[in-house]
Amino acid sequence: MSRQAFTLLNPGPINVSEKVRRALADCEDQCHRESEYLEMQSRVREKLVRAFGVAADYDAVLVSGSGTAGMEMMTSSVVGDGVLVLDNGVYGDRLKQMAEAHGIRCKVLKGTWFERLDPAAVRDALEDGLDTIAMVHHETTTGLLNDVGAIAAVARETGRRFIVDSVSGLAGESFDFDEVQPTAVCCTANKCIQGLPGVSFVLVKKGTAMRKRSVYFDMANQLAKQDAGGTPFTPAIQVTAAFEAALDELIEETVAGRLARYRHYSTTVRSILADLGLDLLLPGALLSNTITCAKLPDGIAYPQIHERMREDGFVIYAGQGDLAKQAFRISNMGLIPQARLDDLGPALKRAIS
Repeated sequence: MSRQAFTLLNPGPINVSEKVRRALADCEDQCHRESEYLEMQSRVREKLVRAFGVAADYDAVLVSGSGTAGMEMMTSSVVGDGVLVLDNGVYGDRLKQMAEAHGIRCKVLKGTWFERLDPAAVRDALEDGLDTIAMVHHETTTGLLNDVGAIAAVARETGRRFIVDSVSGLAGESFDFDEVQPTAVCCTANKCIQGLPGVSFVLVKKGTAMRKRSVYFDMANQLAKQDAGGTPFTPAIQVTAAFEAALDELIEETVAGRLARYRHYSTTVRSILADLGLDLLLPGALLSNTITCAKLPDGIAYPQIHERMREDGFVIYAGQGDLAKQAFRISNMGLIPQARLDDLGPALKRAIS
């Protein structure tokens, strides 16, 4: 089975359209200081705020790197003196690690991987000097969808900044900017926006004061340079071209349309799992639109399921950390032809037999 034939059911990178792949291949060699790239950079930034309907209130800042790069640029630049990190998964813990790496005072409110944190507990955990609340929108650790709106209300009522890791959320999960009013939210090209790995971005509220704690991840510098029609460092030019093609597709489909398509995918996946008698790790009220975490059948280890699924052209993910011995994950981000959805049930049935 060639690599190109795999249907990727892992939470990024994902299967993309031929248009996006072709944009990467067709992007000619360019200098990042010349108009060809700089005009494309401006178009991508404009299309980002247009796609999410936030052009009046937010700036888009690009950075070459994975979603983690966007997370670190946001965290190191937007947090003031201290941050309360909400941690109920691997990526909440990553926010904590980033704050600590940059010498930022950090308090962690920790929950289990199987529940949302209580807004009242968030309020009680706040202290003087913690001017920011940071949280993950969608924890791909388990596929848990956190209640961003409820925590945003705490941030507003207590006068805190609010930053959100929505690397696997934007364009895949509902995110009401008017309700949430985040100070900043980070995302990446290669998950629900259906671009390729190598470019991430932050949508930051216009006029936000920022700190300089890094050279590469100094968002104020990145924003100033990009606003002036430049770039401080060498960007991933060809990947940006593919990103623009993906944004064109998102704008045409609309975010609402993409959410509906992903909902069809996830409903199909969960129906298949139910038909096979496989239990989900999370209750329905906590499930995201794009990841389903199922318990392993008795007596069957993940490697068997993974290898048999690969033989049928599917790539799935193990449970994260200790969950690898208990569960596996199926993601439905990206382009999944209906024919491959139809193949999924028989393939999974064979994999667990």
